[in-house]
Amino acid sequence: MSNHIVENLRKEIEAFKIEVKTEKVGKVLEVFDGIAKVSGLSDIKSSEMVTFPAGEVGVALNLEEDAVGIIILGDFSKIKEGDEVKATGRILEIPVSDGILGRVVNAVGTPIDGKGTIKAGKTYPIEKVAPGVVTRQSVDQPVATGIKAIDAIIPVGRGQRELIIGDRQTGKTALAIDAILNQKGQNMICVYVSIGQKDSKLRKLQARLEAGNSMDYTVIVSAGASEAAAMSYIAPYAGVSIAEYFMDQGKDVLIIYDDLSKHAVAYREISLLLRRPPGREAYPGDVFYLHSRLLERACRRNAKYGGGSITAFPIIETQAGDISAYIPTNVISITDGQIFLETDLFYKGIRPAVNVGSSVSRVGSSAQIKAMKKVAGTLKLDLAQFRELEAFSQFGSDLDESTKRQLERGKRSVEVLKQLQYAPVKTEHQVVTFYALTKGFMDDVPVEKIKEFEAGLIEYSERNAKTFYKEVMETKMWTDKGEEQLKKAIGDFKASFQK
Repeated sequence: MSNHIVENLRKEIEAFKIEVKTEKVGKVLEVFDGIAKVSGLSDIKSSEMVTFPAGEVGVALNLEEDAVGIIILGDFSKIKEGDEVKATGRILEIPVSDGILGRVVNAVGTPIDGKGTIKAGKTYPIEKVAPGVVTRQSVDQPVATGIKAIDAIIPVGRGQRELIIGDRQTGKTALAIDAILNQKGQNMICVYVSIGQKDSKLRKLQARLEAGNSMDYTVIVSAGASEAAAMSYIAPYAGVSIAEYFMDQGKDVLIIYDDLSKHAVAYREISLLLRRPPGREAYPGDVFYLHSRLLERACRRNAKYGGGSITAFPIIETQAGDISAYIPTNVISITDGQIFLETDLFYKGIRPAVNVGSSVSRVGSSAQIKAMKKVAGTLKLDLAQFRELEAFSQFGSDLDESTKRQLERGKRSVEVLKQLQYAPVKTEHQVVTFYALTKGFMDDVPVEKIKEFEAGLIEYSERNAKTFYKEVMETKMWTDKGEEQLKKAIGDFKASFQK
């Protein structure tokens, strides 16, 4: 028996190996407002994750000579002076998988919708260098937003960065939600990043997307108003990492940052707490880089590098229409155009309140289908001329015939571009409406009856101009045969409408 015990002991001793486990450990010097100053982590990397005894996670942001400034992701009240801090050796990352579709997650990828855990396939770093010029392709495929004013006049292409800018309560989020609702069946995945929004607003938004059966292809990343500034700072980068996961599979993604004004404010708060020197409007000097490195990650990759695209809709809130403020000018200079929403138009009942004169798309008609390009080509110029004439005609009563005609056409154009919230319009329906408008079929329809005429025309033409619809949907352009059929349908409908 004793021999057996000795034999076992010998085996145990022979199998025994000394394993040296090294851990980088520091101590909390002070903790306040979501920030911890830590000593002893001399060889930590920037953006490296650290863990605290209470299970909280932090990220190293300030690397100073005698201490490290760490932002805490979560509840900092559980952390106290003297606590041990362990470096993980991993740069901040987020778990990603196909299972994230239809879910609401926080800034570090943890589900917050009460629907259980998400099985993570892999992790993606939150900060990443944007794809280089060699890997990119020019933007020439449209993102159909379903908003007539945008699809016709300020078209957005896959891989573009189009800024939505305006004062509070002018319908910026509504535009973005309409764009998501319209992606149903368009082979596009949507990521909505909510930064510093109230929970009630987010719940309403989620309910609206669920009602439109749009959550199936959407991910919501939320950093609520009640959460730490660190979560608001990280949320957009987490969102674009999720988007990159799908782009790497060759898919097209639409990402909405709502909004980057609050993102900049959260970063300013963190920077001031970390004692970084303030610059203009108390923002830190690298606030431009904060947004440029985020928005540069939106692009369209060429087939050699796997295809796929990320289209970005950053949202910026202005104060009293001041687009020359610091953050608005920064983001305008980074993006490929802006959709400017105006309070005056909103209160006049012109909704969406898009100011066509100030709005621009630097991709232009290359992001439109041929049919849309043909019918909406002169619309922006016509509207700009109408605005001038409208101001001028207030002072003069006797106008010549051509000016009167232009004014009447302009009034109908403004009426056609009005649209109800959460009611995106299919591209082929837009083409029919703009065809009827620009070819003069609506010139003698009373302005107050334009909406009724438009709705009736869509319904009638779908039944009686099937060739036209088929051509536009399949070849993106119509033939003479299709056009004749549409003209006849518009003529017949107009005759019955005016009786």
